[in-house]
Amino acid sequence: MRITVPVAKVLAALLAEPDAERYGLDLMNLTGLPSGTLYPILQRLTGAGWLVAEWEQIDPVAQGRPARRYYRLTPLGVTDARQALAELHAATRPGTSPLRPRTEPGPA
Repeated sequence: MRITVPVAKVLAALLAEPDAERYGLDLMNLTGLPSGTLYPILQRLTGAGWLVAEWEQIDPVAQGRPARRYYRLTPLGVTDARQALAELHAATRPGTSPLRPRTEPGPA
């Protein structure tokens, strides 16, 4: 999965409490991302098996609000998200650049 800055923000927010269930507005507030950016990311992460998504079971009339769709990291998602963020952090440290020429011999 390609880890962009918005994806990294979502993963970091979810990893802050890996067992917590989060809904869209909660994640928008945590990440600062608009819904048009957040929801496609949540769909991609769900499709990749990193998240599970479930609708809450409420009576919208009794609660006075629509049901929320909650997202939670899967065990695979926790592992892969931590690894992806660690790799992103390592690749973006000062002094590292994916564009730097190779200094060790490699296959031709």
